[in-house]
Amino acid sequence: MTGKRLDSDGALSLDELQHFDEFLNDVYDACELQGIPADAAISENGAGQFEINMRHVADPLRAADDAVLFKRLVRGIARKHGFAATFMAKPYGNLSGSGFHVHFSLVDKAGVNVFDNGGAEGTPLMLNAVAGLLATMQQNTLTFAPHENSYRRLLPGAHAPTNVAWGYENRTAAIRIPGGSPEARRIEHRVAGADANPYLVLASVLGGALLGIERDMQPAAPITGDAYSMKLDNLPLDWATAIDAFRKGADVPAIFSNRLQTMLVECKLQELRKFARHVTNFEYDTYLEVV
Repeated sequence: MTGKRLDSDGALSLDELQHFDEFLNDVYDACELQGIPADAAISENGAGQFEINMRHVADPLRAADDAVLFKRLVRGIARKHGFAATFMAKPYGNLSGSGFHVHFSLVDKAGVNVFDNGGAEGTPLMLNAVAGLLATMQQNTLTFAPHENSYRRLLPGAHAPTNVAWGYENRTAAIRIPGGSPEARRIEHRVAGADANPYLVLASVLGGALLGIERDMQPAAPITGDAYSMKLDNLPLDWATAIDAFRKGADVPAIFSNRLQTMLVECKLQELRKFARHVTNFEYDTYLEVV
């Protein structure tokens, strides 16, 4: 490693990867020892920000386990190299936040992808799943953005979705249908931040998709162009609104137990009250001798 502190937006930069090659090599070695299916690493838009993909696994619970163990592994190896790794959604207010994008498909008993119709548009079953994800997205935003800091990431034009929308190969939409081989047709859910609980995120995603399939729901037309510039239904853009949406969500009990719904709401309300009582230095600098 060069020891250089990265302060540039070097997306897809090989040079930025090389600055941390010893750290990344240790991460991959540890993933191999623990059976975590880590794939390619790339540098991302934020300073010192990297993305490591996980290869597909058939078991959602295993995927969540891998994500949790991976985060612990990365933080530990970072300390070993003398710096800190964070999975905060938005560690720098003026730079890109960190997302936790979920890709999933469904296969039948014969192992055939039921989202694949041989073309780019996907099957009616895939559209049912998309509709369910859109219908439950606002209610479940708390599981995708569970902390005060999470909502600093969900800002228009900040490389994170802010609206309830879907599209084909559209990275401004909350739900993206990637291109490529029809045999690999899948749904990408782009709302969650890197700070989210993987178990709750996957439950929300798969639960919402299942509701859409079971109820034969139909999505609105896919968007084309910039979702940020369109008049669309917003995600809850602050913590309190997301907590209330999860508490009142009509579809939440179909995905989560009543006990989990109640406990998550009460836990997050307690956190919210604690944050509300904390006065930041920025507030002092702004108001102390002015108002």
